[in-house]
Amino acid sequence: MEFIPPEINAYAEAHTTAEPELLNRINRETHLEVLYPRMLSGHLQGRLLAMLARMINPAYIVEVGTYTGYSALCLAEGLRPGGKLITIEKNPELEKRVRSYLNASTLGKMVELRIGEAQEIIPTLPDGIDLAFIDADKVSYLKYYELLLDKLQPGGYLLADNVLWSGKVTDENARDADTVALQKFNNFVQADKRVENVLLPVRDGLMMMRKR
Repeated sequence: MEFIPPEINAYAEAHTTAEPELLNRINRETHLEVLYPRMLSGHLQGRLLAMLARMINPAYIVEVGTYTGYSALCLAEGLRPGGKLITIEKNPELEKRVRSYLNASTLGKMVELRIGEAQEIIPTLPDGIDLAFIDADKVSYLKYYELLLDKLQPGGYLLADNVLWSGKVTDENARDADTVALQKFNNFVQADKRVENVLLPVRDGLMMMRKR
């Protein structure tokens, strides 16, 4: 869901650097061939992720929730030479598609795709993460947050997508599991003295956190 009028969003995209050719192809093919294409970061958010990654210039990125690989390739644009991005996807049916996109990208050699449960994989990863991005099952956001924060280096950044959940997080009477989980996540982060945080109303909400 967009939180600004469609014409303003279109204007913002028109005044944002265009998607690289491969990302435009991923965007198009995801919408044509894959279920739930709204899960894709898309043009505006993708360029924001790339810009943030370039500003942070990380050597080590971890992403939870690969989907079709769009956001991974956006984040990889900011990696330092010799850097690495580990992206975790639990749906094995997406593996062939993601690997084909990684192989088509000059950044693909810097991206390592792991198929499996993130809660099992994250504890096995090295410490010292510079930047992490969560865009996976909402019920597990707090668990992913704690696992990643432990491995994030001081001054490192953590991003979480979909934290406004189409505006449902403002409903105090919400009962569905995803909305309740995101409400708890947002409240927990806001009260957590280990981080500084900003919630951006970009697309479906992007929480930015910096480990103190």
